Amino acid sequence: MKNVVVIGGGTGLSAMMNGFKHLENVNLTAIITVADDGGSTGRLRDMYNVPAMGDIRHVLCAMAEDDEDPLFSQLMNYRFSGSEDIGGHQLGNLIFLAMMDLTGSYMGAVEAISKVLKVKGNILPSTLDNAILYALMNDGTLVRGEKNIPNANNSIAKVFYEDDIRAYPKAIEAIRQADLIIYGIGSLYTSILPNVIVKGVREAIADTTCPKVYFCNAMTQPGETDGFSLEDHVRAIETHTYKNPIEIAIINRNPIDEKTLERYARQGSVPVVQKEVDHAYKVFHRDLTIVDETGRIRHDSKAIADCLVEILAMMEKEEVHVVFK
Repeated sequence: MKNVVVIGGGTGLSAMMNGFKHLENVNLTAIITVADDGGSTGRLRDMYNVPAMGDIRHVLCAMAEDDEDPLFSQLMNYRFSGSEDIGGHQLGNLIFLAMMDLTGSYMGAVEAISKVLKVKGNILPSTLDNAILYALMNDGTLVRGEKNIPNANNSIAKVFYEDDIRAYPKAIEAIRQADLIIYGIGSLYTSILPNVIVKGVREAIADTTCPKVYFCNAMTQPGETDGFSLEDHVRAIETHTYKNPIEIAIINRNPIDEKTLERYARQGSVPVVQKEVDHAYKVFHRDLTIVDETGRIRHDSKAIADCLVEILAMMEKEEVHVVFK
């Protein structure tokens, strides 16, 4: 049984965990950002002074055991219409808030909902503090709040917390016991790095000897990773952590049709590509994406899980000494 720790947030992480949960002999732990302050989550944070629950909710549903009867998961993601009172809120966020009140804690709510959904694996926040994310832009502009960072029409130098944000101890324990650590898939500066920069998390990752893998986004993200190559993504992780933070980077090679690419280009988003040859890490090119019925580019859960199987097999055969070098 291998302990696999996945660090991130958002819909990309949900796609990963939805694929990973079907694998045998894998003990999964998702460490998730609670810095989101937009939409329903942001309104509830402002009202009740609690960590964000939106990304946690997504991953709870993604890791639910029963794929054949997803009714409760659909209810968790149901959004009320309108913008006043409960309008705009997701039912799952309100259920989460109610569970916090019934159980007396944030983690009590996570554990209770995990039991109802029969979640396969462990879901942990990187912190239980009410963390506010900041971004320092390359021109010196300071942006407060996760929801505002992609809208600043600027380029990001670094993200950070102004307050002394403390790591959730069980997240640190999971990292220390990991046989493999995975970053992604998700928004680089607002889903992945908000976990890594929590005090104690970065240090725990640096202290481990296990391999680290980065699943790179298929497309650049307007306002966040404009013009980024694969190498730029990895350098951003290095800037926020330590030198040579990963051993393998995985990037999409699946061709995307021109009509879809043109539509994304009009929104300022283009495919992330490898631009350099020499790296301190290995680069795996794999078919990772699909275009769904709405024309949106999505990560294929099964393809991502196949990548993990491939990496675990290499580790089992001790080929890891060749690759993770």
